[in-house]
Amino acid sequence: MRRGIDGVYRPLEVNRRRKNAKKFETWEDLANGGRVYSYEIKGHHGWTAKYVKEVDASELTLRFYQEIYDNFGRLVEVHEKYPVNKGHEKIGEVSNYED
Repeated sequence: MRRGIDGVYRPLEVNRRRKNAKKFETWEDLANGGRVYSYEIKGHHGWTAKYVKEVDASELTLRFYQEIYDNFGRLVEVHEKYPVNKGHEKIGEVSNYED
């Protein structure tokens, strides 16, 4: 347990959950007590990077990765960063032009 800034003692996972909820825009609660957190960043040319963090019920990180979407909202690349940095994996053909 750890004392928060308000002087109240809480389990570490409560502090982690609060920190993750503040850092990420959205999350989905999982049946096993874990969560999947995510937030998106819009690029200058219409592309989007989505950062995803999967945690267990104790808020320990299981997986962290980045998804890249083109200007049409199609997933074109995934970069798994944790537990092992696997680099960028291309998902399909990348296009900057309208179909």
